[in-house]
Amino acid sequence: MTSANGVLGAAQGPAIHEHGLIGDLQTAALIDTNGTVDWFCAPRFDGPSIFAALLDNERGGYLRVAPEGVDYVTRQLYLPGTPILITRFLSESGVGEVMDFMPIAPDGGRTATDQHRLVRMISVVRGSMRFRFDCEPRFDYGRARTEVEFSSDGAVFKGGGMRMNINPSRRDRAFIQPGDLQRTEQGLTAFADLVAGDVGGMILETMPDGPPRVVPPEEIMALFEQTRDFWRSWIGRSQYRGRWREMVERSAMTLKLMTYAPTGALVAAPTAALPEQLGGERNWDYRFTWIRDASFSVYALLGLGFTDEAAAYMGWLNQRVQDSNSTGTPLQIMYRVDGSPDLDEEILDHLSGYRNSRPVRIGNGAAGQLQLDIYGEAMDSLFLADSHGLTIGNSGWTNVRDLVDWLCDNWDQPDEGIWETRGGRQDFTYGRLMSWVAFDRAVRLARDKGRPADLARWTQQRDAVYEQIMDRGFHPKREAFVQHYDTDVLDASLLYMPLVGFVAPTDPLWQSTLRAMDGELVSDSLVYRYDPEASPDGLQGSEGTFTICSFWYVDALARSGRLEEARLTFEKMLTYSNHLGLYSEEIAPTGEQIGNFPQAFSHLSLISAAMNLDFQLDHGAGWVEPVLAHAGR
Repeated sequence: MTSANGVLGAAQGPAIHEHGLIGDLQTAALIDTNGTVDWFCAPRFDGPSIFAALLDNERGGYLRVAPEGVDYVTRQLYLPGTPILITRFLSESGVGEVMDFMPIAPDGGRTATDQHRLVRMISVVRGSMRFRFDCEPRFDYGRARTEVEFSSDGAVFKGGGMRMNINPSRRDRAFIQPGDLQRTEQGLTAFADLVAGDVGGMILETMPDGPPRVVPPEEIMALFEQTRDFWRSWIGRSQYRGRWREMVERSAMTLKLMTYAPTGALVAAPTAALPEQLGGERNWDYRFTWIRDASFSVYALLGLGFTDEAAAYMGWLNQRVQDSNSTGTPLQIMYRVDGSPDLDEEILDHLSGYRNSRPVRIGNGAAGQLQLDIYGEAMDSLFLADSHGLTIGNSGWTNVRDLVDWLCDNWDQPDEGIWETRGGRQDFTYGRLMSWVAFDRAVRLARDKGRPADLARWTQQRDAVYEQIMDRGFHPKREAFVQHYDTDVLDASLLYMPLVGFVAPTDPLWQSTLRAMDGELVSDSLVYRYDPEASPDGLQGSEGTFTICSFWYVDALARSGRLEEARLTFEKMLTYSNHLGLYSEEIAPTGEQIGNFPQAFSHLSLISAAMNLDFQLDHGAGWVEPVLAHAGR
């Protein structure tokens, strides 16, 4: 993490993996190893960006704090047990630190607000250091011009209907001398000289109640202590005591950071338009809640003991099912964090994209796709939650019955599939697999709890799906289950088959499928989703390996009796995280992280793989981690 002296504006900018994540459970910011906030949206994850240098160094906007006039190297870490980010600058003349965090509201962030604070504590721990501050906000994805107003107590930035204060923090003397403050065209540059023991900083505040003000260091320290104690108390509730505990807990905190507390909805990632291939067009907005991703998270949350978070999401999901049933329309595959279905996709032509990867998209046109697998993931999470004491009430069960009845009439049709291809609908095997899961879990919920249901119909449909997959989803010549019924292409989503109990991991049909994937989709420990050349998906270019698939592969290996391979594969996967233990969506052939970052899918699958692998290493292959045993997995 070496840096030369200078300001942001290099042609390429920092790599995706050179970032840490902070947040306040309603929005989040990415900060690179050079002390630059280059992604921050407000007032929510899916709000317009204020800083988006990650997508365009020149037009995106940034907030930077870094040494001036010296060569230095940087190191970055999280304060243990928290997502409080520490960026250290080391030079011959001194060592400085910037500590970044976003305070959590007293109610745990459950009340939606436009006011958010990003705190930057700056200190020198050895010698002396001159710091440079650059604040260049670009509101509304850089589409609105920024107005700047200075006062003796700070600065105000306005644009695109958003207002933001910079509140400096100092003790007896001015943190920034008047002569060291300069106005730029749409921002400011300032300098501050600190010596060992000096502490200063700033609080960035969106939609503040009043003008800028000087913040006493004691107030910043109180916010720091409150934020630290909140996170350490929260992660202290984790019940995981197995191997790889530090990585599991970091993943849990990352998932919590990506949860919108007012509704319990989990965003797929806090970023938009980070490419799946450098220079390619696979650049999607992931700041929304996918039924699939969030439903997968229920297993991870319950497995770690975070029942409240699982319950909050289940409440959000129940409302989406109710909305769908009331309108007689299919369940949408994704929604905004407040449950809104409006995700119109648009292209921001004025932004160059991450390392010139265009187009830059916001919104997501895939929201209107038919993806039948989401019914299985939703029902699986409902079933799991119910078995852990989050019992479905009468209104919830009414919603479930309507959902399952809809699926009875609609499962046997082509859809766009889990990977949201834009090459036309197919009879995807994974969609059928998860339809089977939906019927199976619904039957069990009705039968085991004595709930009213058309059990005969649901059972008949479940069995029909099973027979169809066995008849049409298994390709005799490939000796493998394949992506859809009219192809011989393999698909890593089918690694999920033994995980949901559809096939036994020792079944010859599954063993031959796994061997076929070994030879075609697996590259060392990394797993590709499928081969786009063999199965065109309507998009140009290629992509990297998918992190969630690699962790599914670990689980499949372990369940199939290949425990040593599973452990080595898992350990190799841990080497692909960034310096803070974070994962993007994909890993390029070079080992570089690509795609939106950090990715909920990646972290929840890490947790699941760790829990299951740890259990089987203790008990032997074939045993199932207790949180899954009820589902026959």
